[in-house]
Amino acid sequence: MSHVRNFLSVYDFTKDEIYEVLLRSAVLKAERGAKNACLEGKKIGMIFEKSSTRTRVSFEVGIAELGGYPIFMSSRDLQLGRGEPIKDTARVLSRYLDGVIIRTFGQERIDTFARYFEKPVINGLTDLYHPAQILTDIFTVYEIKKGGAGVIENLKIVYFGDANNMANSWVSLQAALGFELVLAMPEGFDIDKAVRMESEKRGGKFLISNDKISAAKNADVITTDVFISMGQDEEKEKIDKLRPFIIDDDVVNNSKDGVIFLHCLPVHRGEEVTEGVFERFSQVVFEEAENRLHVQKAIMEKIF
Repeated sequence: MSHVRNFLSVYDFTKDEIYEVLLRSAVLKAERGAKNACLEGKKIGMIFEKSSTRTRVSFEVGIAELGGYPIFMSSRDLQLGRGEPIKDTARVLSRYLDGVIIRTFGQERIDTFARYFEKPVINGLTDLYHPAQILTDIFTVYEIKKGGAGVIENLKIVYFGDANNMANSWVSLQAALGFELVLAMPEGFDIDKAVRMESEKRGGKFLISNDKISAAKNADVITTDVFISMGQDEEKEKIDKLRPFIIDDDVVNNSKDGVIFLHCLPVHRGEEVTEGVFERFSQVVFEEAENRLHVQKAIMEKIF
């Protein structure tokens, strides 16, 4: 079974290593186009059991720009789609590939794959965590604030919406870096118990607020995600509960001057954020989308 280093959640990097990734991402962004052959000769598998735009293209382009060879595989392309145990797929692919990126459903699937795959594995998204996205988000803030580690640790970041993999990822990042985190969500919504326990074990602290306006007060960063995550059925009752937590002008006006708005995309205008607020901050959001490429290249340099 595998004993190599993986990136399955933010917790696989130390605080110092997270800042190393942020610094390296800035260099890779500034020097894009310069020859970088750190993955030369390496064959990197991309197993996507969930559809994707940004994750697939940014990783595929990133592998190519680092000199590697990406091999894309959907469930339809693999015997996984016909019921082969994931541990068997892992043991076979470890004989062909130098590393794998997986975008899948339950965290246990990627954990099992990594246990049996004898090379490094990167989490491209699970239902529990989206670690490449969350490092991209904090890199985007880091880039705008231009102040280094001390600035991030003194931020107030407010996430609005469902207790999904992005909320969980903010909780994990807070435990790693120590900024103030508020989750604005309806009464009755809560973070996954295992995510909460892991955060508390590492000294993490966050607040859940059922009042979006008070949650937004003095926020440096406001962020959200789609209300219904990929792979879930449309849940009208859930959307109805979340609808009052839309990021609108009232939220922005109660945040700090110069507040940063983030969204991992795709956006449902009029659902989790108003059209006006989204377009006001769209330049930052699409910069955030571009930053997936640079941050993931930094992660791949470290892991692969």
